[in-house]
Amino acid sequence: MKIGIIGAGQVGATAAYAMAMRGIGSEIVLVDRNVDLAVAQAHDILDGTPFAFPIRIRAGEMADLDGAGIVLLSAGANQKPGETRLDLLSRNAEVFGAIVPSLLAAVPAAVFLVATNPVDIMTQITTVLSGRQGVAAARVIGSGTILDTARFRALLAEHLGLSPNSIHAQVLGEHGDSEVLHWSGATAGGLPVVDVARQMARKLDETVRLRIDTAVRRAADVIIKGKGATWFGVGAGLARLVQIIQDDERTLVTCSMLTPECQGVHDIALSLPRVLGAGGATTTVMPNLDSAELAALKRSAEILKETADRVLR
Repeated sequence: MKIGIIGAGQVGATAAYAMAMRGIGSEIVLVDRNVDLAVAQAHDILDGTPFAFPIRIRAGEMADLDGAGIVLLSAGANQKPGETRLDLLSRNAEVFGAIVPSLLAAVPAAVFLVATNPVDIMTQITTVLSGRQGVAAARVIGSGTILDTARFRALLAEHLGLSPNSIHAQVLGEHGDSEVLHWSGATAGGLPVVDVARQMARKLDETVRLRIDTAVRRAADVIIKGKGATWFGVGAGLARLVQIIQDDERTLVTCSMLTPECQGVHDIALSLPRVLGAGGATTTVMPNLDSAELAALKRSAEILKETADRVLR
């Protein structure tokens, strides 16, 4: 499958590299307004393909995306000193306002995967813009909490002394401060994590949960403090989402998309478990949540709704 990537910065290029190393796609086309950057990234990644898979990787323009089955959107402005989150959102909305119509003219039948932050709002903006051209909401997916979920699984596995592959745990709602760790549904090897922790003599009290919760929620802060931005984890997550779509896996995964209703909040993009395949997100599965998690998910949806309404009005 041909895959397009709009935005050849660290996230877009790392996602392309992860796809090349895993053999995802037959051709990857990088598009960026900085043509030299796109060319450089494409050449650099191409140099690694002899050690992995013979994927064709090149820089191009919008028209070169013709025939792509999946397009990853990772373009966007960086936050300026003193700039508010809403100001940044407004600028990125303008960026997408220019990109999406051109993208639809080139690849109207693709599945669109949004990675630009704040990803939930940018996913909603992309859905609204593409919907005007008849694109179904199911074909516009945001990376959402796939990275947060991976962090949750990794930290919980580390605490229990298990492989992350044994852990099933999800982060719901916003990819951001109001995200909800679904503790009540977390399992290890198909058993509730509280039962596994007890049998393995690994304390899982409120102190431990708060430590893991904080580490998941603040993980990006540590990375940004050290190197300015995150890209390896999200790049790997994006590659995995592309693989799921390409191979029509119908895998249940947390990702963001425009949701008609969540806890009484209507028409908002946020992350819930979705069945993902060749046509995008076909089904949303609402997990069983305890009362505190339900309240937290509602608050997360309300926060996103308030921000989205201010940007989209």
